[in-house]
Amino acid sequence: MSRIAALAAAALLLHLVLIQPNHPDAMAWNALFLFPLELPVMLLALIALPAGARLTQGLRLLLVAVLMVIALAKLADYGTFIAFNRGFNAVVDYNLIHAAWVLGSGSIGTPLAALAVAGALLALALVAWALWWATGRWARLRPPPALALVAGLALVPATGLAVGEIGQAMRAWSMPFQAPGAAFTARVGIERVALWRETLSDLRDFRRAATEDPYVGRQGLLSALDGRDVQLIYVESYGRSSFENPLYRPTHAGTLRAAEPQLAAAGLGMRSGWLTAPMVGGQSWLAHGSVASGLWTDNQGRYRAMIASPRRTLFHFAAQAGYRTAAVMPAITMAWPEAGFFGFDAIHAAADLGYRGLPFNWVTMPDQFTLSAFDRLEREVADRPPLFAQIALISSHAPWVPVPDLVPWDAVGDGTVFNAMAQAGDPPDVVWRDHDRVREQYRLAIDYTLRTVTDYAARVANDAPLMIVLGDHQAARFVSGTQDFDVPIHVIGPPELVERFAAWGFAEGLIPDPSTPALRMDAFRDRFLETFTDGES
Repeated sequence: MSRIAALAAAALLLHLVLIQPNHPDAMAWNALFLFPLELPVMLLALIALPAGARLTQGLRLLLVAVLMVIALAKLADYGTFIAFNRGFNAVVDYNLIHAAWVLGSGSIGTPLAALAVAGALLALALVAWALWWATGRWARLRPPPALALVAGLALVPATGLAVGEIGQAMRAWSMPFQAPGAAFTARVGIERVALWRETLSDLRDFRRAATEDPYVGRQGLLSALDGRDVQLIYVESYGRSSFENPLYRPTHAGTLRAAEPQLAAAGLGMRSGWLTAPMVGGQSWLAHGSVASGLWTDNQGRYRAMIASPRRTLFHFAAQAGYRTAAVMPAITMAWPEAGFFGFDAIHAAADLGYRGLPFNWVTMPDQFTLSAFDRLEREVADRPPLFAQIALISSHAPWVPVPDLVPWDAVGDGTVFNAMAQAGDPPDVVWRDHDRVREQYRLAIDYTLRTVTDYAARVANDAPLMIVLGDHQAARFVSGTQDFDVPIHVIGPPELVERFAAWGFAEGLIPDPSTPALRMDAFRDRFLETFTDGES
């Protein structure tokens, strides 16, 4: 490689790292024509300093370190925008690294996941080496003294332009973080500082709000339920896209419409509406926390602040009203220390549910078994108090392969009846090579859960609980095809109780009216307490 070609390649490499997009929408050819103001500053500084001097070597180390940190930050943004439709916030999102490992190793196996991590680390090491090489090529460039003097003098206005850009970012640093495809590394860094500062301030406000609860000390709460069981059933990754995306609408809306006459014939009422989840793509516990606590829990920092607070959840108030509270959590396979915050009398994790069948990759057991186990462990117990239960269904959790099918309820047994289904079809590492196949599997998985839940509702209609069936969040954007955060909520149960949701604007039946305003999940707790509390309290 000629000297000039090497210098051009080195400059191009630095240019590409500096303009690296941090948002999927910015991954376009015109991004190549963005001009990073830092580039001439870096090159002029490398030229102006003496070759081989400790100062020059130190500058190179600093440049490589800063560029690698910025590149990693942009990669983190890119990944979280794809998965969660927002940027990465190191203050509250570091837990996503472990969550990604758990999901990846559970979906494609630990060896392949470890190989992917090793490959990523090797790629980062190669990028760091390439940056060291690129800075070295320009640091070894020894122009004539007069040209070096010009480079040194040019460094002043170039630095001034970059600092001006930093100043502009600083003046706007109270704005929310939105830097898709930002060309200025300095601006990205300043935006990170602004985001962290705002996050810390937000957490202080959140902790203060968590201690203020108008329902603490109120008597007679939930009196209008008349001792009926309540089941809060979360459907994993079930969002508004099931009714608006043409890939899913015919199947999912069709399944719900087909279930309506069956449920009506069983004497059940039905109403449906929308909730706005605090996130998309994952972290279901944020939705669970928002609904239970009445606090908007849209990141892990808020979640940690919530569980460390004295806040009383919907389940505390249900226990106060004489209910036995239970959580059925088939995705919980390890210790769940934060469970103590929620006020459950009983927690049925994966190992407690009695499943002896094969897992469905990451999914520990089919939803039909989860509901059957809940009946066996809680609902069918003799001489029990009324139940107020949270049930998290996970068959519609990624990777959505394989998808089970309904079996006769009396054939569920210990779950071994599902073994052939658990081994059917292509594994995730094959399916996930094709986004169209992923979307098809998602369509089938949601449909399975909807069929399971509606069939279960008809099955228990003789002693009907008030069933509140809701999505926890939209799927990742490349699957859902939308950027909104809305999820469906269906209320099924005794008509006199279901009718109270008419005041929420919920439409009759299992198909939400698209024009119905969505209620934020953090508003659910207080609205539910008011709706089912009669008289003065």
